[in-house]
Amino acid sequence: QVQVVQSGGGLVQPGGSLTLSCTASGNIFKIYGMGWYRQGPGKERELVAGAGSDDTTKYDDSVKGRFTISRDNAKNSVTLQMNSLKPEDTAVYYCNVDILSGVHRRDYWGQGAQVTVSS
Repeated sequence: QVQVVQSGGGLVQPGGSLTLSCTASGNIFKIYGMGWYRQGPGKERELVAGAGSDDTTKYDDSVKGRFTISRDNAKNSVTLQMNSLKPEDTAVYYCNVDILSGVHRRDYWGQGAQVTVSS
């Protein structure tokens, strides 16, 4: 059994910063990609940032230069540092982890965290 648990999020003023963290635990043989998605009001879920097992990273154009994703393979964790936040960053943020558990490989999702950017 695998669990993916997030922490962080909340309310911040425009220009502020927040950090999201996510840790996977349980019967994990290997972790492939780790990433963060978000879903704004009335919008579809979209990829914000991803970190591959080969240390490559990718970002949505809207967050480049403001958000930083980092993973700690020893701790099975991934963090999203969000700086210079804008009102349009308001969304529920989800951690996504591609995990091989036993003989099954699939995506696991965190529980989601509300990020609200407002003055």
